[in-house]
Amino acid sequence: MSDSRIDLVKDGEIARVSIDRPEEGNLMSAAMIAELTRLLNEAGRDPVLKAVVLTGTGDDFCVGREPGAGGGGRTALEMREGLTGPILGLYAAVRGAEIPVVASVQGRAAGFGCATAAVCDITIAADDALFSLPEMTHDLPPTLAMCAHIDRTMPKAIAWLVYSTGTVDADTARTLGFVSNVVPAAALRDETEALLATLTARRRDALITCKQFLSNARLMETDKAADYAGNLLSVILSSR
Repeated sequence: MSDSRIDLVKDGEIARVSIDRPEEGNLMSAAMIAELTRLLNEAGRDPVLKAVVLTGTGDDFCVGREPGAGGGGRTALEMREGLTGPILGLYAAVRGAEIPVVASVQGRAAGFGCATAAVCDITIAADDALFSLPEMTHDLPPTLAMCAHIDRTMPKAIAWLVYSTGTVDADTARTLGFVSNVVPAAALRDETEALLATLTARRRDALITCKQFLSNARLMETDKAADYAGNLLSVILSSR
């Protein structure tokens, strides 16, 4: 366990990363964000691993970021270096990981916690999970959280979450696109382990190729995406 209260355990071909601040709903400090980013960057490129799973200890996944965490600078450059840069770096670590990053979400996922759950490649949510982007209650435009959602969630749904500051349940979050699957709360651990077992049964190069296509093809025109799909599959088949 590190001082930042982010824990990583390598379990065979799985990296298990947990946020361990349950008494405060896994509220994230600047040090915790930095540590989580570091661990995701390392695990995401570890040639032994096939999946990373991110969990929160206790009743909640993550209720957000500490007020002012990393944002003590007064100039725009200082704010960028101390606050926005590290948060965007975390999202980049998830997107840049070669292998799938799975979020297993229970209880509240608010603000930064909602964005982190959304940016993961696969998000499994307990049926008691609640998601929100409440920053506008303080007139703080949550552009960083919106960035995490931008290719995961329907644009009008992002707008509703931001402007209404409302809370949605897990089934609604799945409908909106940023939750992959909803399971009974009592079965969250078992369902997460079942998915991880399925992932680790696959070849690592196949997992990497699927993530590459999902990450890049959405930005392409249809014919370019088709060509890209053919090239990726041809490389995989020719290497076996």
